[in-house]
Amino acid sequence: MNVQDHYVALMIGNSRLHWAWFAGDTLQDAWDTQHFPAAEVEWLLQHWTSGLLPTTVFGEPFVSWYSSNQYLPLYIASVIPEQTPLWQTYPAAHVITLEDVPLLGVYPTLGIDRALAVLGAGETYNYPVLVIDAGTALTFTGVDDHRHLVGGAILPGLKLQLESLAHKTAALPSISPKCQLPNRWAVDTSEAIESGVIYTLLAGIREFIADWLHRFPNSPIALTGGDSDLLLNYLQIQYPQISTYVFADYHLIFWGIKVVASKGE
Repeated sequence: MNVQDHYVALMIGNSRLHWAWFAGDTLQDAWDTQHFPAAEVEWLLQHWTSGLLPTTVFGEPFVSWYSSNQYLPLYIASVIPEQTPLWQTYPAAHVITLEDVPLLGVYPTLGIDRALAVLGAGETYNYPVLVIDAGTALTFTGVDDHRHLVGGAILPGLKLQLESLAHKTAALPSISPKCQLPNRWAVDTSEAIESGVIYTLLAGIREFIADWLHRFPNSPIALTGGDSDLLLNYLQIQYPQISTYVFADYHLIFWGIKVVASKGE
């Protein structure tokens, strides 16, 4: 497999940078890093253009799996506009926009992360499809069997909801979600926060799933994002019947980027 068959995907998210390395249609590796300051991005791209990716970048894990005297294509999608130009200085950078995503009925302010995730889900698991992205924000994005956007919703994600109570109140503590569901009727403040946030969040997810299945029975419903495994576990405990329609796939955005990259070849 020659250099033209290899490329890197970069999703610039709200909290982290999400990376993937593809060899042809095969995802070889995926990893996350922090956001890098401009000077560190410049340092990384200088090493990259010299044909070598370092194993670590300022304490963050990276990989040294590829060396070449040719530029490795870098496909970039970003929800943080001020971060995008830092990476565009790389000679083989390709910035993905909504115009590159082969979906119908897309509105101008739809997040590129949502568009790529639902594209990746539909192309991988079939249409119609609903994607629930459990990241910094919790989003619902649905597409019908004609690849036309049905619509969706956005609300604060699980950890953001928990953090907001700690940051915006004087006496409420910071809480990290646990693997097991809390007692619904809590008898201490920490568990009361967990109960309030988690059970109302799950009830909302259940309502969106139920409405989607009413419109599109038996269609795939994919969870993605950093809290996808945790929320799927909660759904399986709290709503075992409806959770049978839901599965987790952390790489949906990368599957979407793979579709766009293949069309650009």
